[in-house]
Amino acid sequence: MGGRPLAAVNLNAPGSFVHWNIFTVSVANLIVILVMVLIFAAALLVPFPHRDEGEEGVPRTGAVGGGAGAPGSAAAEPERVDDLTQPGDATMWTARVRNLGLRLLPPGKLLPDRQPAYVRSWIYVFGVATLAALGVVIVSGFALALGGPDWWHYEPVGHFFNSLHLWSVELFMAFMVIHLWGKFWMAAWRGRRWMTWISGVVAFLVSVVEAFTGYVSQQNLDSQWISTSGKDAFNATGVGAFFDPMNFGQMLMWHIVLVPLVLVAIVGGHVLLVRVRGVSHPLPAQRARGRAARRAAAVSDAAGWHGPTRRYDILKEATIASVVVLLLTVVLSAVLSSPDVPPVTVQSWAHATPGDFMATSAAELAGTSETATYGPPYNNNGEPAGTDSVQKVIVSWQQLVGVRQPVGAARTFVLKPLATRASTQPLLQRALSRYQAASAGQQRSWDAAYLRAVSHVRFSGGVPAVPSGRYGPVGVMVAGELGMAQSGALDAALLAQRQFYGTNYTKPLLFLEDGGYFVSVASKYHLLGTQWGVMNETGSYPGQPWLWLYDLWYQVPGFRTSSNVDLIAVYMTGIATVLLLAVPFVPGLRDIPRLVPVHRAVWRDWNRAASGSGNAGADRMADRDT
Repeated sequence: MGGRPLAAVNLNAPGSFVHWNIFTVSVANLIVILVMVLIFAAALLVPFPHRDEGEEGVPRTGAVGGGAGAPGSAAAEPERVDDLTQPGDATMWTARVRNLGLRLLPPGKLLPDRQPAYVRSWIYVFGVATLAALGVVIVSGFALALGGPDWWHYEPVGHFFNSLHLWSVELFMAFMVIHLWGKFWMAAWRGRRWMTWISGVVAFLVSVVEAFTGYVSQQNLDSQWISTSGKDAFNATGVGAFFDPMNFGQMLMWHIVLVPLVLVAIVGGHVLLVRVRGVSHPLPAQRARGRAARRAAAVSDAAGWHGPTRRYDILKEATIASVVVLLLTVVLSAVLSSPDVPPVTVQSWAHATPGDFMATSAAELAGTSETATYGPPYNNNGEPAGTDSVQKVIVSWQQLVGVRQPVGAARTFVLKPLATRASTQPLLQRALSRYQAASAGQQRSWDAAYLRAVSHVRFSGGVPAVPSGRYGPVGVMVAGELGMAQSGALDAALLAQRQFYGTNYTKPLLFLEDGGYFVSVASKYHLLGTQWGVMNETGSYPGQPWLWLYDLWYQVPGFRTSSNVDLIAVYMTGIATVLLLAVPFVPGLRDIPRLVPVHRAVWRDWNRAASGSGNAGADRMADRDT
C-alpha cells in the first residue's frame, strides 16, 4: 500500500470551483462555510432540552455568571480564602498570591456546578466544543511527532494520524468561529467583559498562525506553494527576514513548540476570564432608551447574577464534547483521509519541462530572474521601492530591514552547484573556469546570447539541441546543470549549501518559483493568488476558509494590479483585525447586536418567561422546570 491514504473517498484530484464576480470559492470551502452557517442557525433555533435542571430561585455561593459570590454581588457572602494562612503569615508573598487566587477563582467558579438559568441554548456548547477539538488536535499532533515529520507520507498508519490531525484542526477552527459568531451577537463584552472578548479574538488569531505554520510544514505541494507565495507578504513587511515560511525546520519548530505554548496560555487565560467574570447577562428584548436607561443597563450587566440558576456539570459536558469530537474526527479521517499531492522537485521539473528549466537556469546566470531582481531580504538588486520587487506603502519595510538571507542567483543556483560536479567532468570544468575568468561585460554578452538561443531549444532522445550562437561556455554549463537536475543531484546540492541538516528549502523553492513549471502545477490545483489560493487545498479538501479576509484584498480591482498588493493586503487585514479587537469600544460596531436582534433566538425561553409579568415570569420558568 505504501503511503497511499486509507480513504474510502479520494479527494486528491483537482477540485471544483464556483465563480461569482470577484469571488472564487472551492466547492469544498463552500460546503464547510455552509455547514458552519447551518450549525450556527441550528444552535439558535433548535430548542434546548428542558429536562430536570435542578433550578433554584436563589443561586448558590460561587455560581458562575454572577451568582452569589460573583463580582458585583453585594448580597453574596464571600468565600473564606485564608483558611490555610497561619497567624502572622498573611504578609508572606506566597500567602498573598494564594489568597488572591482564591478570591478571584474560588472553587465554586473554577469548577462550577451551577449556571444562571438563562444559559439554556446550544450556542453555549461551542466554547467547550472548541476546547475538546483543541485537545484532539494536541493528542493527534503528539502521535504524529512519534514517527517524525515525514513518516505520514509513506506509512498508512502515519497518514491516518495526519488525517486525524487535519480534521481535528478543521473542527477546532470551525467551532471557534461559530463560538465567536455567537459571542458577537450576544454582545458578550458587556459588563466589563471586554478583556474576555479580546483574549478570545487573540486566541483565534494565534490559532490562524498555528494553522499556517502547520500548513507550510507538510512538505507536499500545498506547503511548497503556499510557503513560496506567502513569503512575499512576510518580506513586504520586513518580517520575512526573520520568519521564513520556506524554512521547513523553522516553521515546524514554531508549529510544535512556540505557537502551541502561546495558544494554550491564551486559551487558558480566556477560560479563566470567563470563570472570573461569568457569562454575560441576556440582552433585553427591547432596547434601552435614553442615557439613564443605558447607564442602568450597563450597571446591571456588570453586577452579579441574583436570579435562578440551573445545574451545570462542567466535567460531564466536557467529556461528552470530547467523545463527540473524537468520533467525528475518526469518521472524517477514515472516510476522507487527508491531502498529500507530492511536492515538485527540481528533478521532476527538469524531466517534465527541460526547456523551461534550461531557460530559468540561463536567467539565473544572467541575473534577470525574479529572485535575481527581488531585493531584500535576499539581495540589493531590486528596483526602487514601490515596484513588484520592493514594496512600499508609506514605508518600505524591506529596505529598512535590509538583506538578511543573502541569495546571489547566479552563484547560488548555477555556479556553486556546477562546481561540485566539475571535478569529475573535464568539459564542464573547462567551461566553468572560462566563464569565471571572463570579464563581467563578456559574461553579460554570453548570457544574453544564450537567453535568446535557448528559447528555440529542441530535444532529441532527451538531449537538448540549442541553436548555435556566440554564448561561449554557457551552453555547456546549462547542459551540465540540466543533467545534474535530472539525476537529482541539484536538489541535494541546493540543500547542501546549508550547514548541518538540510531543512531550509528557501533556495530550491526560490529556484522553482523562477520557472514556469511550478506555477503551472499550482494553477492546476487552483492555488494561485488570483484563484483565492491561500484558502484552497489541493483536491477537494476544505482548506482554510477563515483566511478569506486576507485573501479578499488580492481580488479587489485596483488592489490586485498594484505592485504593492502584498503590503496593501497586510495593512487592510491589520485594520480589520484591530476593529475586531476594538468592537467593545467602537460606537456603532458594538451596537450591531442590539440593532440586529439575533440574541432573541439565544435567550428566547428566558425572554418569553420574563415577558409574562416582570421577574415573576422568570420565577414561573424556574418553577416549571423544577
